[in-house]
Amino acid sequence: MALSDVDIKKAMKEGKIKIKPFSEDQLGSGSVDLTLSNEWWFFKKKYLDSVVDLEKVDYKKAHDKVIANDVILLPGEMCLGKTIEKITLSPDIMGKLEGRSRYARMGLSIHITSAIVQPGSNNRQVLEIVNLAPFPIMLHKGMRISQVIFHRLETPSSKPYAKFGKIARVQ
Repeated sequence: MALSDVDIKKAMKEGKIKIKPFSEDQLGSGSVDLTLSNEWWFFKKKYLDSVVDLEKVDYKKAHDKVIANDVILLPGEMCLGKTIEKITLSPDIMGKLEGRSRYARMGLSIHITSAIVQPGSNNRQVLEIVNLAPFPIMLHKGMRISQVIFHRLETPSSKPYAKFGKIARVQ
């Protein structure tokens, strides 16, 4: 069951959902807006003109980290961006990341496939951002580029992500 704004507030008061930092104006009728930080990852140039064997090249080694308040994504270009907010969920709550329609209508895809915020998460979210528009797009630190929709699970997960997830502990 997806949570409404009333449910999200209640879950936050109970400590089942923690979002830091959080401002009341980020809360929508059924979601919470998330903002971009100044941390970005772009593909290393050496991978742009070669075939990449995904079984041999880890994503961490294929990217260069960039710290900047603004970045430009060229048409067809992808980068990773991190949210400012850290989301902590109890084992009986999960989230689903979505892009915001105002940016999608301009050709910006906010996540490719990693939309799940696992039950028991305790991390910032990494967004897979792609420019599908025929023009360059500027991204800014502080943009409310994504939103998270929360769902209540019938039973708590036996594998909370903060404890069992391989990547979760470093985001």
